[in-house]
Amino acid sequence: MRKNIVAGNWKMNTTVPEGIALAKAVAAKAAEVPAEVGLVVAPPFTHLCAVAEALKGSPVGLSAQNCADKTKGAYTGEVSVDMLVSTGCQYTILGHSERRQYYGETDEKLVEKTKLALAAGLKVILCVGENLEEREAGKHFDVVKAQTENVLYNFTAEDMANVIVAYEPVWAIGTGKTATAEQAEEIHACIRKVLAAKFGQTVADDTTILYGGSCKPSNAKELFAQPDIDGGLIGGAALKADDFIQIALSF
Repeated sequence: MRKNIVAGNWKMNTTVPEGIALAKAVAAKAAEVPAEVGLVVAPPFTHLCAVAEALKGSPVGLSAQNCADKTKGAYTGEVSVDMLVSTGCQYTILGHSERRQYYGETDEKLVEKTKLALAAGLKVILCVGENLEEREAGKHFDVVKAQTENVLYNFTAEDMANVIVAYEPVWAIGTGKTATAEQAEEIHACIRKVLAAKFGQTVADDTTILYGGSCKPSNAKELFAQPDIDGGLIGGAALKADDFIQIALSF
């Protein structure tokens, strides 16, 4: 059975002291959330050790927002998977739309990052999703299908036990446009069908697929009621502990 997960991507927000305070607030409220709902926070790299300490003894998982596609060496500014593991990380987000859009991350590079992350024992939250131009051109299914296949078809059914997929309708993030629960569900169902074609229905049914398009307390319940939406990759609402926990209580 796949697990419901609510993961908070803090992006480039909070100082280290602010991040510690936020992590402690989330950890303090985590007991309100049923055990079958997993909580994960993804602070900036600079915060990971301090946030790991703040989360000690709580059920809240720790994720990085990215990782390098190399193991070590002369790659100034990069952070390796072994470095992440040494901080206490259990997850890393890969392929976020902002990484694809602003930093030119390709599916090929994501394959390398995913290989390294899985080999290091990290769980991968792989992001896929179409932009506004692709949505308006009716290419959204094709784009998401291609992104999913291009990365995950390089892995095994066993690998998929440590992969979570996050669907981001890029056109609904910070644009004033909103994806309906039905629009989100049809893409989630598409992703599950793509996984079933490669790995079989059991693996597809066991894979957690998160919604990552402006999920907040006001729309989480409707989104999470959809049969193929297993939680959220939360942006802005994850920066307030009360909102983040409220989303997690929306199942």
